[in-house]
Amino acid sequence: MDLVRSLVMAGLMVSLVGCRSDTSTAVLEPQAREPIRIQLDRSNPSASEGVLDRAEGPLRFTVGHGRHGIGCEGTTFEEGVTPLGTFEVNAILSDDRFEMDPSLVEQSGKTEDELRETLFTNMNSIDFKGDGETGEYGIGYISLAPMPATEQPFRFNTYDGVFRWYSFAIHGTNDESRIGKAVTGGCINAGKLTMGVLLDTVELGDQVVISSDSPCLP
Repeated sequence: MDLVRSLVMAGLMVSLVGCRSDTSTAVLEPQAREPIRIQLDRSNPSASEGVLDRAEGPLRFTVGHGRHGIGCEGTTFEEGVTPLGTFEVNAILSDDRFEMDPSLVEQSGKTEDELRETLFTNMNSIDFKGDGETGEYGIGYISLAPMPATEQPFRFNTYDGVFRWYSFAIHGTNDESRIGKAVTGGCINAGKLTMGVLLDTVELGDQVVISSDSPCLP
């Protein structure tokens, strides 16, 4: 009888283990986020566009780029030249959102609360074109760092008496007619509706791939 009871108990244990295995949910790795892809056309800037993959379908949007041309991958950022390559989002700035890589916060010499309170407002108050108009970053500024990291002039500095973060970025504009033209200081510009979606979607660490079939400046 003891032998029979032991065999029954052993069978029950095997059955329980098998049920647990069958009904458990596998732990899956998080799905990698697709990079934002931007294709520049130097000969026809109005054909330059970006693509953001979303669950509801891809968002295609027109972009503008640097007035002095397109820089080859791995080059040092220069005024008026938009570089090609793969980049990583290291800061997201707007009136409603502040996220920044902790190493940048430390580099700034200010607290995160100070940067959240003043940085984008300060940056967007500067009249870069000298035409009396401010708000040149529109509703947001998405800072990009090259991958792999290369020596760049990006830094916190004071411009026209205003503390700001200077970098390569995707940003808005106060003049929608500039979208789709080679008129920027080197950054990628995008319209208000596009920036609204990007600011709601992009996360720190996301990748942006910028490419072109046009000749690039070494």
